[in-house]
Amino acid sequence: MDMEQKINYEQQNDPEIQSETNESDRSEQVEKEFGALFVNYPQLSVCSGDIRAAYELIKNTCLRGGIIMTCGNGGSASDAGHIVSELMKSFRMKRPVTEKQMIELIYFFPEEGAYLAKNLHLAIPAISLAGQSALSTAIMNDVAPDMVFAQQVFGYGMAGDLLICISTSGNSKNVINACMVAKTFGIETIGMTGEDGGKLREICDITIRVPACETFRVQEFHLPVYHTLCAMIEIEMFS
Repeated sequence: MDMEQKINYEQQNDPEIQSETNESDRSEQVEKEFGALFVNYPQLSVCSGDIRAAYELIKNTCLRGGIIMTCGNGGSASDAGHIVSELMKSFRMKRPVTEKQMIELIYFFPEEGAYLAKNLHLAIPAISLAGQSALSTAIMNDVAPDMVFAQQVFGYGMAGDLLICISTSGNSKNVINACMVAKTFGIETIGMTGEDGGKLREICDITIRVPACETFRVQEFHLPVYHTLCAMIEIEMFS
């Protein structure tokens, strides 16, 4: 092995260099995903800065082990659940369990462990506050309808977690109440609204105001925004 080959070999097997290379590749993939959003939906370029800032909040929440909560009404409730479904299981990448997790599953359950290990996906902890039907109706009936999300944020959330508030107008009272509780107790907040932003614009740490006013148009823009955010964070956490 000549000197040049020796240097190349050592570089390829240096953990610090490998880590830097992996980080560079990961960043490049994230940027590619981010850029593709505006190629496909050029109208969204007006909120590119807020989308990037939202990604940073989500990434930091994941890195510190926080939980992501989502909430919204009607179609936005569906979006809240949709976001969670992309975070809690594989979205565009495979997320196999670690070797250690696989060994533990097989150790405790020799017959079923391999099946469990094969079908489990690494997850980003997330919960839709719009998906708790029994709890939601109890809060609405026993307390007040506009406290349905606030009570859940108060019960589930801790400082370091993140709440994604989805409201096409930015003025949904139950979403605003949840946001105020989150802000009070150290939970960071992202708003997804129409171009006005409403009250959420004043409260949220970051508000993504898509360029539309009609409810269904706003929702049509919300979909590619959160798909892109989910794809970016999946690359960051699992590539």
